[in-house]
Amino acid sequence: MSLVPAFEIGVWNAWIFMSSFILQMLAIMLFGKRVWARSGHPADMKKSRTEKTNSIVGNGIWGLATLYSIFLPLKLGEIWFYIGLPVFLVGLLILAVATANFAAAPAEKPATKGAYYFSRHPLYLSMFIIYIGTGIACASWLFILLGIANIFWIRTEVIAEERYCLKKYGDSYRKYMNKTPRWIGVPKAG
Repeated sequence: MSLVPAFEIGVWNAWIFMSSFILQMLAIMLFGKRVWARSGHPADMKKSRTEKTNSIVGNGIWGLATLYSIFLPLKLGEIWFYIGLPVFLVGLLILAVATANFAAAPAEKPATKGAYYFSRHPLYLSMFIIYIGTGIACASWLFILLGIANIFWIRTEVIAEERYCLKKYGDSYRKYMNKTPRWIGVPKAG
């Protein structure tokens, strides 16, 4: 593993893994206007100044990581790649399932089925796992550090989204929050 960034343009670079986020956005667009309107941040979602600043910083980190992934070679044939690939694939699977679950949920109710049964925020969870898997597959401490730095942005987004969902869905979301772990785990009975 290296802390010093590698900068090589190539076909077999980390961009292949990071393109999963772009493909996910395209899939949401293909699900239709109803799903697209629910994704991202609705116009009526209010954020504090700190939350807005954190969002800008987090999106900046995501942008830097995505740009860096273009120049970051995968360590094909090395143990790092074979450790990182399954981690990435777990994140990709969670991303795909959670995206489909989100698209299938009715607009007037929160998404609570599928991946959302085990995590209130499986899309953010998948993002973190994809970052870590990509960093390992490229043997890049810097990329892993960018993934860890994103935790702080994700946490801010989660708090704002949960506040919005409580306002929009009321008691049904409160019950869901009390039952389902924020990140991942076995839901509480009841």
